[in-house]
Amino acid sequence: MRLGFVVNPIAGMGGRVGLKGTDGKVEEARRLGAEPRAPDRARRALVALREQGGDDVELLTWGDEMGADVARAAGFEPEVLGSPADTETGADDTARAVAAFLDADVDLVLFVGGDGTAADVADAVEGTDTPILGVPAGVKVYSSVFAVSPEDAAHVVRTFERTERREVMDIDEDEYREGEVHPELRAVPYVPVAEELQSSKQLGGGNVEALVAGVADDIEASEKTFVLGPGSTVGAIKEALGFQGSPLGVDVWRDGEVLALDATESEILAALDPDGENVVVVSPIGGQGFVFGRGNPQLSPDVIRQCDVEIVASRAKLDTIGELRVDTDDPELDEELRGWTKVRVGRVERRMMRIA
Repeated sequence: MRLGFVVNPIAGMGGRVGLKGTDGKVEEARRLGAEPRAPDRARRALVALREQGGDDVELLTWGDEMGADVARAAGFEPEVLGSPADTETGADDTARAVAAFLDADVDLVLFVGGDGTAADVADAVEGTDTPILGVPAGVKVYSSVFAVSPEDAAHVVRTFERTERREVMDIDEDEYREGEVHPELRAVPYVPVAEELQSSKQLGGGNVEALVAGVADDIEASEKTFVLGPGSTVGAIKEALGFQGSPLGVDVWRDGEVLALDATESEILAALDPDGENVVVVSPIGGQGFVFGRGNPQLSPDVIRQCDVEIVASRAKLDTIGELRVDTDDPELDEELRGWTKVRVGRVERRMMRIA
């Protein structure tokens, strides 16, 4: 197989520091202490590819941090078709890389990034039947062209036998930061068919009034510290507690007081009670089934390990999901979280769900 491989090295940098994306925010993310996320996820995908028998893969890539560095670190000897035009990479570099892959007649374009990168890659392959596959590394991952995890991406590369058209969605990050989510269909490229691909994120949910009331009552009666994640369900809980939370961010509450609003990872860690109990409350956002790893990177492994986890969701949402997923950037923690867990679906009712 001839595999074109390109990395958006700045994808996802803004997430853990609360920026909800990196478009136009790279320098601000760096000032806040953000570190690149994409290179490690790219390395994980290529290491898994080698471990799964990828020695026969002919890897074509772009220079420096857009692929060559990671490929060599993973043990490949890639053919480098070009290099980024500047030290600060952008969409034009991605487009040039994919155009070079097409000229070299690759069988598949594997990219590492988020929805913005997916849109750039899809634009570049428009009019061809060359399939694309994403390794999720961005804050926004609404599109159904991504594998569930870097390791799953490697499995798809090795095992897929056919392709189908899938949706690339993107949203305006400025609107996203203001709490408005208006996904726009950007392209419908060919994508490998595999169970390891995620579904498009669906908006909306079921009737959650009893659930919200029950959770809010329990929180108000508790002395624990609650880390309240993003999404409409947890957002309704924040409203029931009497404050206007950040619908797409993470807020921290204890004993009737908001300790941190739209908090970064470091602000969440600082607000946790070292001598008491801490609880992170999350809901699977939309139809993907992810409770960690999509849209809430502020809930880092360090945060999760210091908290009990409470998952809440409407029955209607769980009926459409089937199973839950996690992708925390820490494979050991992912494995600890997997298995059967109770999800609160009403004032007191709970349903057993499997975290895959």
